[in-house]
Amino acid sequence: MTEALTFARANQLQRAARTLVATGPASRIGIHLFHRLDAPVFRLTRGRHTLSSLVTGLPVVYLHTRGARSGQWRTSPVLGVPTPEGLIVIGSNYGQARDPAWSHNLRAHPDGELETGGRRRMFRAVEVHGEHRRRLWRAGLEIYPGWQSYELRAQGREIPVFILEGV
Repeated sequence: MTEALTFARANQLQRAARTLVATGPASRIGIHLFHRLDAPVFRLTRGRHTLSSLVTGLPVVYLHTRGARSGQWRTSPVLGVPTPEGLIVIGSNYGQARDPAWSHNLRAHPDGELETGGRRRMFRAVEVHGEHRRRLWRAGLEIYPGWQSYELRAQGREIPVFILEGV
């Protein structure tokens, strides 16, 4: 894992932003607003940054997946957590009762494209379970402890964790 991304290594503004986003009110706003603010910054910086990544220091990436039912390409900004095993994405959906649409898409069509740093790369998603999931979940919490708050609000739903192979 990249040490510079951990919560402990983030600057004061980044830690404050990460803490705020994990709260219930900010999550309820964020689920509808953050991706709309991120998209223009992502385009302006040619895929190198989003507003969220600039403010929080979190590694936001864009997943391009095929819709589970429609088969049409969909794009979703998500946190991409680098680990020794590869890049992981966590389907917290801000603690909502349901998994995010992109996680359903990955289960139905695990091959997709990842866009970050101005580059697009192919990946194959593998959902992890059991001890493997718990280990990667803990690695994710070192970067964004807010997932713990989302887990509590998820009403018993086990938040999915995927490794993106080939990235």
